[in-house]
Order: sequence, then structure tokens, then C-alpha cells
Amino acid sequence: MLKIQVIATAAVAVIALVLSGLYAGLSAALGGASVIIGAYAASMIARRSKNKNDPSAILINLLKAEAVKILVIIVVLLIIFVVFKQLVPFALIAGLAAAALFSGAALSKLNV
Repeated sequence: MLKIQVIATAAVAVIALVLSGLYAGLSAALGGASVIIGAYAASMIARRSKNKNDPSAILINLLKAEAVKILVIIVVLLIIFVVFKQLVPFALIAGLAAAALFSGAALSKLNV
């Protein structure tokens, strides 16, 4: 599912690039990248379940994974806001939204 997030982010970045220029395209790509990095970190947490037959352990791991995903997204976005001075906020949000639409689907397709 991470592949689909990358494709959605790339599509939004290309559209932003064509419509609004280089900085908009980069902003959209960075917005999507923050969600992709967060989803990847969450998938690593979700996969490390010790007891794969215990529903409560699986649920706790998924909740931990979601918390890690949100924290990683926030940290990456803060870094982007500090470092990228030519940021186009609307494009960043569009890239973030495109990747976020598939973020939940990425976690639900894990074989835990």
C-alpha cells in the first residue's frame, strides 16, 4: 500500500508542479513524504507483535503504530516548515491529503 501512497503523492506533486511551479510541486511531494514516512514507521511497529493470536495485543500494537505515525508526521512537518522557506501551504496540504487517504489502508493490509 505504500506504493499506492507514493503514486498518489507523485500525481499530486506533478499536478501542483504544472499548475503552480517548482515550489508547489516540491511542497506537495514533501507533504506526501511526511505521511509516507509516518506510515512506514507505523508498519514497523505494527509488525512486531509478539502474540499474533491475542486480539488485545494486536489492538494495542495498532494503537501504538497509529500514535507513532502521527508523531512522525508532526515532526517531519515541523522540520519542513523550518527548513523549506519557499513552502506553498496549499500544495503541502494537498500532498499530505493524497497520501493520508491511503495511510489507513496501508495499515489494514498488514499480515499481522
